[in-house]
Amino acid sequence: MADQHDHDHDHSHDHDHAHEETSEPKVVGELPDLTKGTARPITVFGNPVLHREVKTVTEFDAELATLIDDMFVSMYAAEGVGLAANQIGVDAKVFVYDCPDDDGVRHVGHVINPVLEELPAGRRQLDDSAEGCLSVPTAYMELARPDFAAVTGQDKHGNPIRVEGTGFYARCLQHETDHLYGYLYIDRLSKRERKDALKQMAEGTPRYATVAND
Repeated sequence: MADQHDHDHDHSHDHDHAHEETSEPKVVGELPDLTKGTARPITVFGNPVLHREVKTVTEFDAELATLIDDMFVSMYAAEGVGLAANQIGVDAKVFVYDCPDDDGVRHVGHVINPVLEELPAGRRQLDDSAEGCLSVPTAYMELARPDFAAVTGQDKHGNPIRVEGTGFYARCLQHETDHLYGYLYIDRLSKRERKDALKQMAEGTPRYATVAND
């Protein structure tokens, strides 16, 4: 997922550096060791791996740990706040994130085989903020999503985990889980809005390495 304010840096704060002018934000989760990973280029709209459900992870081994390291480095290289494995061309249900919530708390971690929990009726308040995606570079569109999300899954050792969040972080959890089931955020837009987003992408130039579609 792209930074919430990547498209308007000139007149809004950058979530990647939120609150650094006052104090370091609280961090929930373990910061990755960025000496271990290798940045990989980002797959973009039209690549088949983005448009189908990817494989459930069954092996919790060194290869998986390396993938997670590479995903964190790739996410930071692209200045994103979340990244799914198929966004670097890997057919596996894994995503990583380093995303602030609306209170400025920084959430860092990974989820394997994520499943979004169904929200009770009382928690279905929608937030229609702008959303962007590293796989639809330079495009941003408003998209209504629940302002709370909870995801269950596993960590890299196979242990069960559950993460939940509100606001922008909730949007990130939903966005990344969507990726692993073959949905881009633009698939949830109207036809006109989707066309507008793809026009933005066609006219823009990403600031990070991407994989050209054949």
